[in-house]
Amino acid sequence: MMNIRYIATIDHQDYLIDIIDERHVALNGQVCEIDFASVGDQPIFSLLIDGKSYETFVYPQEDDWQVLLLGTLYSVRVEDEREKRLRAAAGGKAMERREFHLKAPMPGLIIAIPVSEGQKVNKGDVLVILESMKMQNELKSPREGVITRLRVNVGDSVEQSQTLLSVV
Repeated sequence: MMNIRYIATIDHQDYLIDIIDERHVALNGQVCEIDFASVGDQPIFSLLIDGKSYETFVYPQEDDWQVLLLGTLYSVRVEDEREKRLRAAAGGKAMERREFHLKAPMPGLIIAIPVSEGQKVNKGDVLVILESMKMQNELKSPREGVITRLRVNVGDSVEQSQTLLSVV
């Protein structure tokens, strides 16, 4: 029996994940049947949760994972229990003082940039709208800050992991 425990943090909310076996996880104590498989050589994954199918884009960054699911981009930190305790003891807010670089989760076309350099943004504000595979994806700010270094313009084609802008 596997039974490995992780803590996933999304928007300052912790989710307890127990990996029971290759086909089952418990999310905050609720057991789900899962299937998670890579599709091709892109960071696209087929995700089945209790028989419901989802297509998701997942790519790693320095301190977290960027997950695009149902048109929403999530910044997800995944740690085991020991890592979480060590980060908390070290005062875990250090990451929020650093510059955040918004990167394209997939190749696409920039169709809107509703922010400008020097603009103050709140957590959850839409920073860029990226069209990919005929879907418009709103890329949102993971925290409060000020927009610095816009690196793309409306109409630009971008590659996966290309830096679009920065927030400090």
